[in-house]
Amino acid sequence: MTVRPLADPQPAGLSDGLIDRLVGLIGPSAVLTTAEDRVPYLKEWRGRYQGQAPVVVRPGSTADLAAVVRVCAEAGVSMVPQGGNTGLVGGAVAGADQVLISTDRLTAVRSLDVVNNTITVEAGVILQSIQEAADAADRLFPLSLGAEGSCRIGGNLSTNAGGTGVLRYGNARDLTLGLEVVLPDGRIWDGLRGLRKNNTGYDLKHLFIGAEGTLGIITAAVLKLFPKPRDRATALAAVPDPDAALALLTRAQAGSGDAVTGCELMCRQVIDFALEHIDGVVDPLSGRSPWYVLIEFTSPAAPRQGAGLTSQMETVLAAAFEAGEVTDAAIAASDGQARALWFIREAIVDGQRPEGGSIKHDIAVPVSAVPRFLTEAGAAMDAYMPGIRPVPFGHLGDGNLHYNISQPVGMDRDAFLAHWDPVTRIIHDITAGLGGTFSAEHGVGRSKRAELATTKAGVELELMRAVKTAIDPAGLMNPGKVL
Repeated sequence: MTVRPLADPQPAGLSDGLIDRLVGLIGPSAVLTTAEDRVPYLKEWRGRYQGQAPVVVRPGSTADLAAVVRVCAEAGVSMVPQGGNTGLVGGAVAGADQVLISTDRLTAVRSLDVVNNTITVEAGVILQSIQEAADAADRLFPLSLGAEGSCRIGGNLSTNAGGTGVLRYGNARDLTLGLEVVLPDGRIWDGLRGLRKNNTGYDLKHLFIGAEGTLGIITAAVLKLFPKPRDRATALAAVPDPDAALALLTRAQAGSGDAVTGCELMCRQVIDFALEHIDGVVDPLSGRSPWYVLIEFTSPAAPRQGAGLTSQMETVLAAAFEAGEVTDAAIAASDGQARALWFIREAIVDGQRPEGGSIKHDIAVPVSAVPRFLTEAGAAMDAYMPGIRPVPFGHLGDGNLHYNISQPVGMDRDAFLAHWDPVTRIIHDITAGLGGTFSAEHGVGRSKRAELATTKAGVELELMRAVKTAIDPAGLMNPGKVL
């Protein structure tokens, strides 16, 4: 994609009068118009898209944000909401005739109820800050992903983020009890309820979770908390193939009393990349294996002598070894060792960058179909281009794989990336044939909207468009994304 430079002049479509009204509403310091001030909000994380919004507004309250939306709606100007700007599908990129609305000043933790096990936070709170607030109250907020130090919860909810704990706790949708949302006309829907049961009609929060800001702007949420784990066992196991990895997962779920919290699958190539390029990554196993499983058990119950999760992990791995499902394994003996094992997984993305161009996919198939997908995709890639390097990894426990493909050694980066569309077509067709999806946790945004249009059934798209029209009849909220 061509990246255009930023420009200071205001393009046609956003009048000085509108800018002045926005300044009058929330103050000049919260309305950014110079190129220098707008830069952090306009470049997409992967660098595939360059935003062109002539103004970035940063409301400091829900009331201010609603006022901004009302003014834009009255002027017929479309709006693009943005959280931490860590998205991967261009969903928070604003064009030259749009107002970008950042939630980065909505950072209050409004309340934390340890009895109800809920925390109410504003949309701009960084995910890691929510984890830390829960931890300080002896609770757990289990949503965890690589960008947790910079992503914001409003964006996590708008994309229905997944991460490493979905197997045990579910994705963002499963962790949300209530929402506060500014609608496209500036009205505020207050659905901040901390109820586990509420059968009073349509559960409206689910319309906005995963909608990627196309139906409204999430400004606050009531989130579930859980008892903090008191016992943990983490292991890295070498396995001969994905079938063995799946057998290990099944064995672990049965043998741990369903204590499996995370189960990550990694091919050897991604570990080699991490070892080569990321300081601090250490391989705890002496030999090489084509595949690895990082598996973790957790429990809120304190361990008893000889009966804790480490003992259960040892029993599971021993049985898996006897069955030929595991060829080697390392069990963490301390929190530091557990962090070192997870660091291998976390270093994968950065470890791929020095290897040149990478064509990335965020697919999911039924858990039982993961081995077949990997076999078919690997064969298809080998046939498509000699020397191509598939580097699959991801969340085995929920069937979500990041099937990234690195360029052949020595190939020109741009020449390889020119194959993005045909390679993606192959991977997505295999995924669809197994009953899967082309977007498991990254969303649709701008980069995958054409794929959505060709893969969703007609009645499904009709219903989605009907919802969009009903809530945003003027089409002003994040247009050009998803649909």
